[in-house]
Amino acid sequence: QVRLVESGGGMAQAGGSLRLSCAASGGTFSTYTMGWWRQAPGKERSFVAAISKSGSSTVFADSVKGRFTISRDNAENTVFLQMNSLKPEDTAIYYCAAARNGIISRILSLYDYWGQGTQVTVSS
Repeated sequence: QVRLVESGGGMAQAGGSLRLSCAASGGTFSTYTMGWWRQAPGKERSFVAAISKSGSSTVFADSVKGRFTISRDNAENTVFLQMNSLKPEDTAIYYCAAARNGIISRILSLYDYWGQGTQVTVSS
């Protein structure tokens, strides 16, 4: 069973930055596609970014493209989400997720493991 633990959330002002981390244990991290999702109050969980097993390929939601970057360290079993130029609409709980099929995807149901989430709040 894979366990994912997010950290790095908190409060930031608009225009500021935060870096989220997600530490994985209990599985072979390098075989999983990793993704970040977010859920704002009253809204469905939505895709933010994903990274391939090797880290060579990434995809982003249009709403964060150019502001967020995703990276991973397979030696440390950790995936990161660097969030710059934050906006109030980025406020949400951010979830880390792992997909066993190794395919980069924006489809929620293709992710097998989920963390508990970390709160990000951006004030204007």
